[in-house]
Amino acid sequence: MSLNNEMIQEILVAKFGDQVSQFATSYGMLSFESPKEINLKVLQFLYDEPSLGFTFLTDICAVNYPDQKGAELVVVYHLHNLKENVRLRFSVSTSLENTDVYTATKLFESANWMERETYDFFGINFVGHPNLKRILNVDEMDYFPLRKEFPLEDQTRIDKDDEMFGRG
Repeated sequence: MSLNNEMIQEILVAKFGDQVSQFATSYGMLSFESPKEINLKVLQFLYDEPSLGFTFLTDICAVNYPDQKGAELVVVYHLHNLKENVRLRFSVSTSLENTDVYTATKLFESANWMERETYDFFGINFVGHPNLKRILNVDEMDYFPLRKEFPLEDQTRIDKDDEMFGRG
């Protein structure tokens, strides 16, 4: 029997109960959330459970939702079952005040650089990461540029004036 989104959801709910929630399917990919405190338990289960077999970490990224107080930052894991060719999206939320999320580097070695990039741009502190430091930006940066607390463009720049582009 081939693996499908309904089966994955049933297996996850049977194991974790109401600790996994917000199940949705978008473009055929199952998405769900859990508290950040159990992210490693969920990832380990998705990896180890023979009926699931999500052994390939495709990507880790983050999203900033400034209007969601207490859950402004979301870490998103994309996993792939290579045998069944099934993908899923798993996410955990954290606040700007406490950006600690457990590292997945012990389970997926490829998480190392992905978590470093996510730290570099969003400031997620991956607890237990072997070398959590900036990977693309300069070490002297004292902010995280992909957070939405920063304007996209400096409004005082005169070289971006509409008159310069024939729109004024």
